[in-house]
Amino acid sequence: MSGESRLAGERWEIRAAVSTLEEHKATDVVVLDLRRLSDATDYFVIASGSSDTHVRALAEHVVEECARRGVRPHHVEGMSAGRWVLIDFVDFVVHVFHPTLREFYQLERLWADAPAVPAAYY
Repeated sequence: MSGESRLAGERWEIRAAVSTLEEHKATDVVVLDLRRLSDATDYFVIASGSSDTHVRALAEHVVEECARRGVRPHHVEGMSAGRWVLIDFVDFVVHVFHPTLREFYQLERLWADAPAVPAAYY
């Protein structure tokens, strides 16, 4: 499958995650295109919650909405602590951060070579 048609096929899944995050008041939602930089996944969706409880709730909403649409995560980490929840859907990974951890780990800086795709695109 070509990169363009793969994007078209995956786009609705990423759109579901992004719109769920935005509907539930996530801040600074960013989508990074990693297809040319990593074999581990194609996209990172990165967002912040305002507290540990908010981070957990955002992650739970993403998992629930994607499951409702037939897409289940391969792996979830950090849900109980709520500081940084990683939801691995294989083709894309959702990172929901507490703001202090997002600033500390700076994934956008670490993956600075990855083009940012405007969340509005999804």
